[in-house]
Amino acid sequence: MKNNPTKKKVIDAASLLFFQKGFHGTSVRDIADKASVNVSLISYYYKSKQGLLEHAVTSYYESYLNKMEEILIDSETEAPIDKLKLLIQAIIHYKQNNHQFSCFIHRELSIDTVFVREMAVTYLAKENYFISNIFFDSFPQGHKNNTEHQFMLMQLKGMLITPYLLQNEWKDQVAGKTSHDLFAKNYTKVIHKWLDFVTSQSSQHTN
Repeated sequence: MKNNPTKKKVIDAASLLFFQKGFHGTSVRDIADKASVNVSLISYYYKSKQGLLEHAVTSYYESYLNKMEEILIDSETEAPIDKLKLLIQAIIHYKQNNHQFSCFIHRELSIDTVFVREMAVTYLAKENYFISNIFFDSFPQGHKNNTEHQFMLMQLKGMLITPYLLQNEWKDQVAGKTSHDLFAKNYTKVIHKWLDFVTSQSSQHTN
């Protein structure tokens, strides 16, 4: 996709329209008109609208998970809490840099469509593996099955997706790349403060 400007135009157009109108509310003709290409070109590249969706989701998640893996490798010698903070920073920046498609994906995931079961289950399992392992490592030993920490992990996951499920709450704050970057930076700080609080509280309880 990176080496083909036309395919990128199609993906960008589809991302915008899926975000605005949903998958079922968007036709191949809509995408072709938005990208200023022939419908036949989309059929040639992707076979169908479903094929286009699969390509877009695969590209999104593969890049996303590659970014997560890079962070984990680069921060291998860091303390777990610092590694987790770097990972969260990368996650929020990635989602914000792909804001429209992130919103579309999380909206689809929230209603448990066929999209979830057939397209994202493998990617979501890997994402969960990365996040949960480092999260639990950030607490004192022996807390992986602690119910309270399981709830905290659920809260963390909620914070990572909330801006993309409730995008209308933030629309006045993100009007361009600079504001997207600023939002990502400020929101990451809030999550980091929350992490500092819950991990410090846990440490106090074990002393």
